[in-house]
Amino acid sequence: MANRTIGDGFTIGILGAGAMGRGIAQVAALGGLSVVLVDGQDGVAEEARAFVKNMLGRAVEKNRLEQNDADKAMTLIGTGNRIENLKDCDLVIEAIIEDIEIKKETFKRLEELCGSETILASNTSALPISVIGSACEHRGRIAGMHFFNPVPLMKLVEIIHTPFTDPDVIELLCEVAKRMTRTPVRVKDNPGFLAGNTGRAFFTEALRIHQEQIAPPADIDRIAREAGGFRMGPFELIDLIGMDVNYPATLSMFHDFFSEPRYRPSPDYRLLFESKTLGRKTGQGFYRYGDDKKPIIEPEPNTPEKLPEAVWVWGHDKTAKKKLADLAKNAGVKVEAGKNPGKGTLALIAPLADDATTTALKLGIDPARTVAVDTVFGWDARRTAMAPPGADTAIVDQALALLASDGVKVTRVNDSPGFVMPRIQAVMTNLSCENCQLGVATPDDLDTAMKLGFNYPEGPLEAGDRLGGETILSLIESLYSFYGDGRYRTSPWLKRRAQLGISLKTSERS
Repeated sequence: MANRTIGDGFTIGILGAGAMGRGIAQVAALGGLSVVLVDGQDGVAEEARAFVKNMLGRAVEKNRLEQNDADKAMTLIGTGNRIENLKDCDLVIEAIIEDIEIKKETFKRLEELCGSETILASNTSALPISVIGSACEHRGRIAGMHFFNPVPLMKLVEIIHTPFTDPDVIELLCEVAKRMTRTPVRVKDNPGFLAGNTGRAFFTEALRIHQEQIAPPADIDRIAREAGGFRMGPFELIDLIGMDVNYPATLSMFHDFFSEPRYRPSPDYRLLFESKTLGRKTGQGFYRYGDDKKPIIEPEPNTPEKLPEAVWVWGHDKTAKKKLADLAKNAGVKVEAGKNPGKGTLALIAPLADDATTTALKLGIDPARTVAVDTVFGWDARRTAMAPPGADTAIVDQALALLASDGVKVTRVNDSPGFVMPRIQAVMTNLSCENCQLGVATPDDLDTAMKLGFNYPEGPLEAGDRLGGETILSLIESLYSFYGDGRYRTSPWLKRRAQLGISLKTSERS
């Protein structure tokens, strides 16, 4: 592949004028790039161009765009209804139906039609680029250029390279993305690419927690939003996307990685999909929806008000223990100082990775009078509490009253290693580490993809560094020890960096 530059005459062809194709055309033209928008159905490309003109007009009305810039962008968009209209383009981005055989045939036709220097890129969200280009003779010019929907609002573009792709092609596609004011991340061709791959952990671990009856969807979502800082909880997001979209993608990932348990969905999820209970679009998914399309959620139970007379506290570290002691003192509750709680005293504990049952037995205290609280996530926003099976109801109520005594909301879940949010975060960070180990993307690109592609409050590796690699390792190892499930298998990338006490974003070689 000869060196290429993006000069004034550089032209992008877009095959497919649906939602993705017209979005790509819009951001390309606003970036000053000439566009030929083509669709095989008569009138569709012209309708798409009119749609773009309308969108730019609305942006002008809202003072987000100057009229001159809108007019200039529209002069750069041409249309056509035949694939032959793309033969003189410098780059062709395919955005047609997600069918691997149709895409293979299309790329073979584009290779025959276009010049030898034309770069061919697919906007597929999941189909392997290596397979799409397998019928072509010159595979060095074939890559993926995956935009996110809606394209004008989503800044991320995954630039996917295969074992055959010329490095110069990847560099040029990154420059094209930047001209479109998108942020490119380089990704190795693999199932789900980067964001779609790494983002599975947010869903699959929440599904496992729900399947295990640790907490219902509404409580898991509350904890994810208020304690974890996510814009939407996992079940809200699944219902919004739709089971018909998200379940097949999750199942495909599981199969494509040869039944890798990290991607395994849940039976409840399958049942909803197969019963066509698809989420907001059908009025019911993990939630039921009213006529206003808002979920119908039972109100949270009232928090008990009777405080304990005394409390004995224990934390996995000094900071955790101090949080519990300070809370009790501020509420006027006596804090016992003994090695073990007195007879009848509430034992309020803050384990890191173990469940309440395991921790109580390790400490040699009465499980029936023990309540555990998460001090890692949500201490100042929404606290998560749990107790061993069979715990004294009055004692648990006293603990909940104390935990809510300073005005912070409290959610009680069933006993679980890692509570809810620490568990979800540990699984997300562990999968991210594994993708770094497998060379899917660099640590920086991975964090960027998750923040821009899924609106995460922080990248999974950034979160791991903030909490500490050793904390994430402890959580994952505890989950694996407790369940014996390969979904909690520790990534070598995580284990080495946690043991060394270095950033999870540290590369193998300086």
